[in-house]
Amino acid sequence: MIIVTGGAGFIGSAIISGLNKRQIADILVVDEHGKDKCKNLANLSFADYAEKNDFMEKVVDKNISTDITAVFHMGACSDTTETDTEYLRRNNYEYTKVLAQWATDTNIRFIYASSAATYGDGSAGFSDNEQKIESLRPLNLYGQSKQMFDLWAHKTALLKKIAGLKYFNVFGPNEYHKGEMRSFVVKAFEQINANGKVRLFKSYKAEYADGEQLRDFLYIQDAVDMTLFFLDNPKLSGLFNIGAGKARTWNDLVAAVFAAMGKTPKIKYIDMPDSIRNQYQYFTEADISKLRQAGYDKKITSLEDAITDYVQNYLQKGDYLTGI
Repeated sequence: MIIVTGGAGFIGSAIISGLNKRQIADILVVDEHGKDKCKNLANLSFADYAEKNDFMEKVVDKNISTDITAVFHMGACSDTTETDTEYLRRNNYEYTKVLAQWATDTNIRFIYASSAATYGDGSAGFSDNEQKIESLRPLNLYGQSKQMFDLWAHKTALLKKIAGLKYFNVFGPNEYHKGEMRSFVVKAFEQINANGKVRLFKSYKAEYADGEQLRDFLYIQDAVDMTLFFLDNPKLSGLFNIGAGKARTWNDLVAAVFAAMGKTPKIKYIDMPDSIRNQYQYFTEADISKLRQAGYDKKITSLEDAITDYVQNYLQKGDYLTGI
């Protein structure tokens, strides 16, 4: 059996879809029942479902099946605006510690979601070299909670037995429930439908023109392929960036959405709120050389092709759910 925590969420449900494509359905989904995101499970095949707290109790009590081969730990609060430090510590840090220790103690493959948010403003670079972890300074509490576990796993040498995946800006089907944390692809699509134009933040750095701030955008299909690569290669351990490896501008993204909708781009540049102006990232780009050197050789979907697929095959059809 394979366990996917956060299995009703964006990346978690996409991983289950990827496993189903491999004819794997012996899956235990762990998540929080009753949340709208559980719609993501409607088209998927899995053996059972467990509440995250009930599952943790079974782990702590050692009252859990012994035929588990792997855990994809995607469950976490991923809200970058969350301000409850204690909640993030319990949910993102302590929970992950218990699961990781249990998995390694019982020889279960453990693959968990870290985050590109750990890189902060990028001044320390975007290398997934474990020796550089301590130099990273996340800009928000979510990033700090992910950084805390990466540091703990590194200092305890557990990182030599598990794989931590630093996801960059992933977008695609099954993210509809994320509210303000949805990708800008969805937000741009909705703005175009509503008023025919898209609003982007102005730049406040001379070296970046308005809309020319850069991000590493990755389609969910590629994120799933990269994630399952670690299931296929159980000896790989440590931290790995999960991104396209090429930064693109917000202008590029918006132009691709307009093109996918058959419309001429219309962009309005607006003031950036003072509350985020000093924490805004102007550039992120995953260094995926380590992933490539490990043997991942699949071609990564271009931003334009990914957005065309997402818009035309999902968003315009009103289908935000799994068909990945």
